[in-house]
Amino acid sequence: MSSFMQQPLAEASRRVPHWLQSVQARGLSFWEGATMPTRRTENWKYTGLSVLRDDYQLADAGATLEVLPEQLAAGFGGSRMVFVDGVYQAELSNIENAEGVSVCRFEDASEAQAASIAGHLNGCLSVEDHLFAALNTATLRDGVFVEFAANTSNKAPVEFLWLVSAADAPTAINQRLLVLAQPGSEATIVEHFASLDGAQDSFCNGLTELIVAANAKLNHYRIHEESGNAIHIGGVHARLDRDAQLESFHLALGSVLKRFDLIVNHAGPGAYASLNGVYLPRGDEHIDYHSIIEHAVPHCSSDEVFRGIIADSATAVFNGRIHIHPHAQKTRAELSNRNLLTSAEATVNSKPELEIYADDVQCAHGTTVAQLDETAMHYLRTRGVSQEEAEVMLSFGFINELIEGLALESLQNYLRPLLASRFARNSELSRHLL
Repeated sequence: MSSFMQQPLAEASRRVPHWLQSVQARGLSFWEGATMPTRRTENWKYTGLSVLRDDYQLADAGATLEVLPEQLAAGFGGSRMVFVDGVYQAELSNIENAEGVSVCRFEDASEAQAASIAGHLNGCLSVEDHLFAALNTATLRDGVFVEFAANTSNKAPVEFLWLVSAADAPTAINQRLLVLAQPGSEATIVEHFASLDGAQDSFCNGLTELIVAANAKLNHYRIHEESGNAIHIGGVHARLDRDAQLESFHLALGSVLKRFDLIVNHAGPGAYASLNGVYLPRGDEHIDYHSIIEHAVPHCSSDEVFRGIIADSATAVFNGRIHIHPHAQKTRAELSNRNLLTSAEATVNSKPELEIYADDVQCAHGTTVAQLDETAMHYLRTRGVSQEEAEVMLSFGFINELIEGLALESLQNYLRPLLASRFARNSELSRHLL
């Protein structure tokens, strides 16, 4: 590999806990022998990496970062861990000792927790199959492990807030989250990525693993509202055991580059996954979602719905793949991707895929790309609605179904004004949408 991320790689190798050294070494070994994807690489055909820099630096773990509590967005009604440039901020965090919930940083893990982390880390993926997951593992010096005890139900969410500061140098942020929902548990996780005012160039390499054991249910939300100059290349990898349920929602505002790999592995019969998302690039921003749902065993089901609104000269990519393995009989899987272009210069590349090797399945996929409905626009205009307000109302309505379907009401209440301000170009329109 080139000089990319050399300083963070060297720094991380000096700080990793001894019990993680072999895990880190595996990621480093693959990364050093790999080559950077190009436009000729099939999975990167529409997403170039030329915006990546060679001079990213890890934030000093001992540095004092001035972040005031009032600079933080309101939480979602449960525990919260706050990180700034990848560095944990204990004074800004609030970890409630809910029954059946264990939250610890890798650095603070007990001997038993360290053994559990080491035993489950990279259990949902192979770093040799995911280049930037290998980089995340190679630069791993800390992370968060969340475990929900068997047969417990936790309504309050556990939130992880990852902030980008106004650092002087281009900053590399290595985000790692490992979630283990034990059999019969029910829990909610919120991942929130945002930027502080004045945030400069940053590169976040984010990786989350969700292990949902038999009969467990995990609600997972991942929100990206970093500033326009942020780069985020991340992945969410999930493994579902027998009769497990995963409800996952993703929302991404645009930036110079965002690329996310979402991988769900059905490993036990009766497992169910719901994967929904919204992406909203504008200006010259670029967002790329690649999802793969692996149906490896029989009697599983999945529903996937992603919607994008692409404005100005922005670009979006959606590649959704459903893979039905030979023994995965009685599978039901559906995938829908709808896109709305609000400008003649906006671009979207959408590619739904079905790869089926079983004969007793119910599968469907579809994609649409359209502009604002002229009939609906005319209807609104003839009833006194301005052109601008009509565009906002139609855009908001295009994704509102997914927002209204969120089970976490506090997240709904957070997203409504965020999206209203995103679509509306004046405060009066924002108030109207709310």
